[in-house]
Amino acid sequence: MSDSLRILYVDDDDDIRTIVEMALSLDPAIEVRAARSGAVALRLVDAGPWRPDAIILDVMMPEMDGIALLAALRERPGLAETPALFMTARGHESDALRPQLAGATGVILKPFDPIELVGTVRRLIGRG
Repeated sequence: MSDSLRILYVDDDDDIRTIVEMALSLDPAIEVRAARSGAVALRLVDAGPWRPDAIILDVMMPEMDGIALLAALRERPGLAETPALFMTARGHESDALRPQLAGATGVILKPFDPIELVGTVRRLIGRG
């Protein structure tokens, strides 16, 4: 199995998105495509042949939250079984939303250690 990994990351917070992109880019085998909203993410996957090997979504976003976005992504060709991780700022959020988060492979709590993020993502999706 190849170490290369294409990741779609969606978060409405510009600062967090920048930190996650930078942290994931520490691994030269990772290609990150980031989007600031669900609508932008859907346009990105609908635009062409690129498909992520993993998806990381912020839970709380305006207009389309991460749960709704994951449902929409699951309807796209080739994404029904793609490992998906949710990021959340509140630990209790993952407990309260457990039924909706069931479609995800795992949850990453914010704040996270940027240095450890690549290892965490790879471990959670079984590519570590």
